[in-house]
Amino acid sequence: MEQEQLKSKIEAVLFTTARALEANEIAEILGIETEKAEEALVELIFDYASRDGALEIDDENGYILQVKEEHMDIVEKLCPAEMKPAVLKTLTVIALKEPIRQSYLKELRGANAYDHVKELVDMGMISKTKDKNGRSYNLRTTPKFEEYFKIKGDKKALARVLKIDEGVKDDTTSSNDNEEASSLNGE
Repeated sequence: MEQEQLKSKIEAVLFTTARALEANEIAEILGIETEKAEEALVELIFDYASRDGALEIDDENGYILQVKEEHMDIVEKLCPAEMKPAVLKTLTVIALKEPIRQSYLKELRGANAYDHVKELVDMGMISKTKDKNGRSYNLRTTPKFEEYFKIKGDKKALARVLKIDEGVKDDTTSSNDNEEASSLNGE
């Protein structure tokens, strides 16, 4: 395989996986020797570094194609940081029951709900306003939430995606949380 063609294939692998890979993993995917993959990776790193674009290949913990640090502000505007599955479930409960009192959310989701609410407010996914008696807060989703999850009016769709219809308390032993979060984020 020609070196330029090999670099293109490695670039496609890095783009598609969107996670750090070792040279031997890339070699296995492409059916080539690890040494050939390493040589092409080094060249590809130099290619990206020399063209002064927005992307780079980082090789600190494996090889990954990523946006350069100086452009991360753009990425953060367009793609908020991924949410932990427990935070995502808390957001789902808020969306399904909004407006919901923070005190009731705590009953449903446990004491960690306060941390989740803070994180969700910081991300702009929910708003938090004092309720009439001034003893608790009312929580509701924001337009950013609807835009991010591409939900138009049917917030029940979020529950269907996450398969949440009961048992809204955290299940810390569940391995499905990551799969559910991934499917919600379109991964």
